[in-house]
Amino acid sequence: MTGKSGPSGGGERVHRPPRALASLRERLRDTFWFAPVTGLVCAVVLWWVLSDLDTGIVTHLKEEGAYEELGDLLAFAVDARTIVTTVSAAMMTFIGVVFSISLVAVQMASGQLTPRVVRIFVRSGISKLTLTVFLATFAFSLLVLTSYEGGPEPDPRRVTSAPLLQSLLTLGLVGLSLLLFVAYVSSTLRLMQVGPVLDHITRESLRALARQPAGTAEEPPPGPGTAHLVHRGRAGVLREVAVARLVRAARRDGVVLRLVPRIGDFVVPGTPVLAVHGEAALSPYALRRAVSVGVERALHQDPSFGLRQLSDIALRALSPSVHDPTTAVQCLDRIVQFLAVAVHLPLAPLHHRDRRGDVRLVQEVPGWTDLVDLAFEEIRWCAAESPQVTRRLLAGLDDLLLLAAEERREPLLRHRALLVAAVERTVHEAAGRAFALRPDRQGIA
Repeated sequence: MTGKSGPSGGGERVHRPPRALASLRERLRDTFWFAPVTGLVCAVVLWWVLSDLDTGIVTHLKEEGAYEELGDLLAFAVDARTIVTTVSAAMMTFIGVVFSISLVAVQMASGQLTPRVVRIFVRSGISKLTLTVFLATFAFSLLVLTSYEGGPEPDPRRVTSAPLLQSLLTLGLVGLSLLLFVAYVSSTLRLMQVGPVLDHITRESLRALARQPAGTAEEPPPGPGTAHLVHRGRAGVLREVAVARLVRAARRDGVVLRLVPRIGDFVVPGTPVLAVHGEAALSPYALRRAVSVGVERALHQDPSFGLRQLSDIALRALSPSVHDPTTAVQCLDRIVQFLAVAVHLPLAPLHHRDRRGDVRLVQEVPGWTDLVDLAFEEIRWCAAESPQVTRRLLAGLDDLLLLAAEERREPLLRHRALLVAAVERTVHEAAGRAFALRPDRQGIA
């Protein structure tokens, strides 16, 4: 799908079709069980392969009559047995302590910022990798203990197998676990800080915005709908839509579909999800696995969810119980960064086409005014008594006014005027009003 960036964008944005496994990948990233389970399976497979190799090594040395070399290898395996036993006994306790501390860190971060940041910890690659390696090390060390034969001094002529490669891999996994533990603690401490969390949310939001195809405002509407397909699954938030599946279904039946709710809307059973434009009646089975409904929003196809998170953090920082205007200023920095990118994008309804170029699916997305209201409306209501926030908000609006085309200046000017009016009502001293209404990118530099 391709589309021009419109009058305010300049240039052309070309979008590749979504990958077939993109939806599955995003769902797996939102889970915490897949990586550890995969690690346990890999540990069992590795143990089985290395066990056969160790048996082959012992058999080969016995056939060659190299009993002295075999005795040295058995001595190494016996020495490593102490380490393997210690690892198997201590690793699970170590896992429990580490991740108990992590749960406390997550609770603190969600309480200080917003509960929505918990998904950052859930999707954290280093957290999943650390847990995976820890569990794999524990499981692998238990399996290695079953491979030992004989007592403290096994007879080289009678043993049939010795965990040589298995012991080496166990030692390697222990070393990797220690390195990952250091990286995991460093990553967790960073995610407890406001700056890295805001940066993470902003980068994910901008990636989602870049994946969104370019809309075409000049495309005529599909006309009145002839039928509707209603939602028959569980109630929840519309997280994503399988665009390719719906486009194929619409092309097969010769109709045009229009997505009624927007990504991020809450849908309940019995409410319309797709409007059908055309003579043919689309089968209700077209909705099966075509829309994904969950308990909370996701950023994969919903860039405005990033603005929602940034706004939530700023609102909590401005609440009387917290009163942290500096955090609100940091949120405004990232909000302005996001809008500075979005101001050049068309942000018009998306018209997904089939291979012939015919429109088959129309999807509404938040427009420029929607994004500006989401970014500034609630913060503006809470910022009138904080000169640090009002000064940063005015500077951000002025910067966006410099970037915005003429047709996109109206919501920015409206929020600026409303902010000035709110400060004038709240601050009675002229000198205080003048100070609070002076634009400053640092709030109070």
